[in-house]
Amino acid sequence: MNLDLSDERRAFVEALTDFCKRESGTRAQRDVLTGNGAHLHNQRLYQKMADLGWLEVVQSGMVDMCLFLEHTAYGMAPIGGFATSAIVAGAVRRFGSPQQQRTVVGGTAAGRTFAIAMSEPEAGSDVAALACRATAAPGGGYLINGQKTWCSNAHFADAILLVARTGGKPGEHAGLTMLLVPADTPGLRVSGIDTMGGKEVNDLYFSDCHVGEDAVVGTVGNGWKQLMAGLNLERLILAGLMLGTARRAFDDALRYVRERRQFGRPIGSFQALRHRIADLATEIECCELLVYRTAELVDRDPSRVLPRESSMVKLKTTEVAREVALAGMQMMGGYGYATEYDMERHVRAALVATVYGGTSEIQRDIIGKTYGL
Repeated sequence: MNLDLSDERRAFVEALTDFCKRESGTRAQRDVLTGNGAHLHNQRLYQKMADLGWLEVVQSGMVDMCLFLEHTAYGMAPIGGFATSAIVAGAVRRFGSPQQQRTVVGGTAAGRTFAIAMSEPEAGSDVAALACRATAAPGGGYLINGQKTWCSNAHFADAILLVARTGGKPGEHAGLTMLLVPADTPGLRVSGIDTMGGKEVNDLYFSDCHVGEDAVVGTVGNGWKQLMAGLNLERLILAGLMLGTARRAFDDALRYVRERRQFGRPIGSFQALRHRIADLATEIECCELLVYRTAELVDRDPSRVLPRESSMVKLKTTEVAREVALAGMQMMGGYGYATEYDMERHVRAALVATVYGGTSEIQRDIIGKTYGL
């Protein structure tokens, strides 16, 4: 990373790098931590980071957050629960009660994990179509009924930030409410979805799932505006992760083309691959500048929503990560496809990044609208 960092931030990056090399620096270590790649989160490792105070970045600015995300992703540390926890902590930090902030923001810093549930079988990019409903319960609080899907990390989360309909009808942004639902609440069932990325996402089924009035995060019926206020955070989190993944995929590919010999010389010395490496390096450099420039803008005014910049950084960085990983697989040939090497894992991680958190198509649509189109 070529950014000019303060001494404190440089020390933070160096500590993260050393930790990841020591704890998850080899494929053998990562296989033990992840059950041969099936699990993207290792709580023991996560707790070590919490004990070191590093998860307190959820209470810091976005530059610090992106540094943490980039370098743990580069180090392939299996702490998949952090990203969703940080997103939930951001929402609760803005709109939650003091008790909710202690539970979620303080809980994340201490090593607890959280998930957010928005998508439904008939509502993905179209958030206004959400139909999972929370109705007033006779004795107070709310009864939740409906289904959520593609909920990352719900299978080990302590609580889930649910976006449900408390008023209005599907097709309207009005009437959506955020509710913090403990994972062990009766009436909530979590069912894993098998994916090429391992055990990561889940279906959630709510059947007369009762939560109290104190479960409401922010204001009843104001969930859409609260979601929009968190766009900077969510999209920068995803961009920070993919910046780290892109850099790691690039370095793995570069190492391979330097060492692999064909026709009597390293394959990286052939012009076709040398030019490809040059293009990928330039794209990653652009992403780094975009990520940290956007993070700095957010830190200057955390209340300001940046729809153009946050969509640009998510779009560019995830698509570059995908390009780098696929190019790395191509340059490595059959070895890039083999599970013996990490490149196939980079490919799986990067492919889905252009889908979750708002697809690339949605990001382009948002960017276009900011230009009055």
